[in-house]
Amino acid sequence: MEKLTIVDGRAYPFGMKNVDTDIVIPAHWLKTISRAGLGKGAFEVLRKEPGNVFDDPEYAGSPILIAGDNFGCGSSREHAAWALADLGIKVVIAPSFSDIFSGNAFKNGILTVVLPQEAVDRLMEVAKTDPIHVDLEQQTVTTQFQDRFQFEIDPFRKHCLLGGLDEIGLTLGQADTISQFEAKDAGLRPWLVPTVA
Repeated sequence: MEKLTIVDGRAYPFGMKNVDTDIVIPAHWLKTISRAGLGKGAFEVLRKEPGNVFDDPEYAGSPILIAGDNFGCGSSREHAAWALADLGIKVVIAPSFSDIFSGNAFKNGILTVVLPQEAVDRLMEVAKTDPIHVDLEQQTVTTQFQDRFQFEIDPFRKHCLLGGLDEIGLTLGQADTISQFEAKDAGLRPWLVPTVA
């Protein structure tokens, strides 16, 4: 997983409330088990509407999505996080998230930032013309207009995102401890160790 420390750039001023995972990625995209290519299907229904922010060249490649309350509700499909990641989203800012979506986003290297509605409203305005700065180490969202919003994050999630550690990375980080345990266990219970004929 890619390390996430600072994310600078334009943000999609989306703002829609109660966006469920079927809106993020419609069900017919779930036939794949590959994470690649799902960005094309992200917000597919909304992108059929003229003037949508996701196809506006001004926001193309934006790494930040500003959403409304209760983002990611509905099903537990991990494809929603995959689609956002494939779209290039590294941070989603909203007043609240579905717990399952937030967990899936974290496991896919996407930071979910919870801020009060007033802060989200302000960032929506800034995003229409200027970039936004997210600093995970400092746990802040700032703008060039002196806006500064502090956010909370679980220390374990912060550690993993800063270090680029997914579940495999965390396990590999304990490789020496695991090897020591296996060597000790093999001495205590040798009948469990496979032998080569």
